[in-house]
Amino acid sequence: MRTLVLWDIDHTLIDAGGVSADIYATVFHRLIGHRPAKVASMAGRTDLAITTDTLRHHDIDPTPALLTSFTTALAEAFASRGHEIASRGRVLPGALAALEALAARPDVIQSALTGNMRQIAAVKLTALALSGYFDLDVGAYGMDGVERPPLVRLAQQRASAKYGDAFTPSNTVLIGDTPHDVRAGHEGGARVVAVATGATPAAALRLSGADLVLEDLTDTPEVIRAVLDT
Repeated sequence: MRTLVLWDIDHTLIDAGGVSADIYATVFHRLIGHRPAKVASMAGRTDLAITTDTLRHHDIDPTPALLTSFTTALAEAFASRGHEIASRGRVLPGALAALEALAARPDVIQSALTGNMRQIAAVKLTALALSGYFDLDVGAYGMDGVERPPLVRLAQQRASAKYGDAFTPSNTVLIGDTPHDVRAGHEGGARVVAVATGATPAAALRLSGADLVLEDLTDTPEVIRAVLDT
């Protein structure tokens, strides 16, 4: 039985160097006509939710047409600024080794479960030379829904359709750095390995209900044991 490993991206595998917040503000300015007073909280949330809340904070109705325009502009802006992510961003310690070790196993399928829309996820992973470890066709992304929990089942369905295996909570693992990731896994149907590489400390991740908490990804054998529950 293969295991579906769903990685969060930002602050789990990479730090994009502040490029994301800058691009959100730039796109808002271009479409709305002024700099945003506030960009909604990003950690653990989908691009659809971030965009909607940012617009509402400024008393702007997030109509379907405006959301489409905004998110299309976001995707285009990230595509044009991938070189900035490459220069300002970084792969977090241990992440590359963990991805390589799991990619070497025929019983593992790696993809993303991220708040980034697919185009943005691909830009970030490509900029930092990680895209080759992922089958992005079977992931779930920030334009697939406002909330993260339903994205788990969507990724399982996509993986099942492509690989023919049945993916359930017994063979799906979500790895992330926020309580939003923990909730997504538990409500969506995945075991959760949380890593304290973002803004949420390990103790808070334990309190949120993560099945296992790691301080970081630097101990590759420990990471593999945690992901595969061995």
